[in-house]
Amino acid sequence: MLGADTRATEGPIVADKNCEKIHYIAPNIYCCGAGTAADTENVTAMISSNLELHALNTGRSTRVVTALTLLKQYLFRYQGHVGAALVLGGVDLDGPHLFTIYPHGSTDKLPYVTMGSGSLAAMAVFEAGWKENLEFEEARELVSDAVKAGIFNDLGSGSNVDVTAIMLDGSVKKFRNYYTPNPKPPLQQEYRYKKGTTAILSESFKPYSQVVQIVTPTPMET
Repeated sequence: MLGADTRATEGPIVADKNCEKIHYIAPNIYCCGAGTAADTENVTAMISSNLELHALNTGRSTRVVTALTLLKQYLFRYQGHVGAALVLGGVDLDGPHLFTIYPHGSTDKLPYVTMGSGSLAAMAVFEAGWKENLEFEEARELVSDAVKAGIFNDLGSGSNVDVTAIMLDGSVKKFRNYYTPNPKPPLQQEYRYKKGTTAILSESFKPYSQVVQIVTPTPMET
């Protein structure tokens, strides 16, 4: 069960209120991206392309550890200058897997993980509410609550909650904008004023005349 918020920032500016941060890697693998949005999108798209070629060449479905290896080797090569902090999740013949991949290429494998600026608040929710063998609805609500904790306690996180569930049979259930913590309230009043509301003190009309100047080009000297 993967979850992410939808806020993308440019310093103090909210650049995108509904950015999709859960990226497709393979039919059975998805990846949440934190850090630089351009880096997370391009790195995951490139690895997804390589894994598709690998699957076509071998005739086998992609294993999560294969995606993990390609991602960590690529990030380690650039020594952290590619700002992609990733949460990789998927299901393969060995069962479900969940990894974190740091921008320098180090990885963790844990039952629940968080990445990004709101990760500390989200981790607090996981540590308080996680238990083994969660039911589908329980897991989805726990992930949603963790992302909401990041939204409410971190200025770099915000807007909506996206959730993606990868089932044991390899099918995927996407819940785009699953929860909106801060819906925009309706306007309290109409801000359009009727014509004539403001008095006109004076009015004048000046016709516009267009002047066209014709320039005759001179022959170039040889």
